[in-house]
Amino acid sequence: MIIDTKNLSEDKIYKIMISTIAPRPIAWISTVSKDGIYNIAPFSFYMGVSSSPPLVAVSIGKRDDDRKKDTWKNIEETGEFVINVVTYDLVEKMNITAAPFEDYVDEFQEAGLTPLPSDLVKAPRIKESPINIECKKFMILDIADMGLVFGEILRYHIDDTLLNEKGYVDNKKIKFIGRLGGADYCIVSAENIFTLKRPDKR
Repeated sequence: MIIDTKNLSEDKIYKIMISTIAPRPIAWISTVSKDGIYNIAPFSFYMGVSSSPPLVAVSIGKRDDDRKKDTWKNIEETGEFVINVVTYDLVEKMNITAAPFEDYVDEFQEAGLTPLPSDLVKAPRIKESPINIECKKFMILDIADMGLVFGEILRYHIDDTLLNEKGYVDNKKIKFIGRLGGADYCIVSAENIFTLKRPDKR
């Protein structure tokens, strides 16, 4: 089958993209509004961009009524956010925070999650997540109806039990969740991780 995107609606293009760009890591972003309301929402158009400076990029869309989503608005106004890692035991709570709550609703309360103070930003961390990444806004690009948010990583908070002897996260000790197409997800766990070394340069 050959699919030409010029002949497809935006909705169909989106569905093909999320089912072919997979699996995708999930940036479970916590922010605080300028009025002090906590917000959490998951986004899977998310990637690392650079290690010097340490940058990540997250694509955030608008609401159905064309308003900017709370996460986008909060990052734009405060310049700060936290990315929290989603593990298998947190998927149900993560899914609750995907609902289109109004901006006066505290998603920590709705999902039964615990906010923790961050060290360098005002946005709270999610206590239940084993990895929290404090970030500050680097820049935001407006692309059609999306905001491409670039964040500079300031500080990591990592559960000590996940670290190996070299001080890195042992991926076999954590059940990462990946986003697929539709309502599908996948689990990255020890039994389906394999090692493949790169060939030497020739």
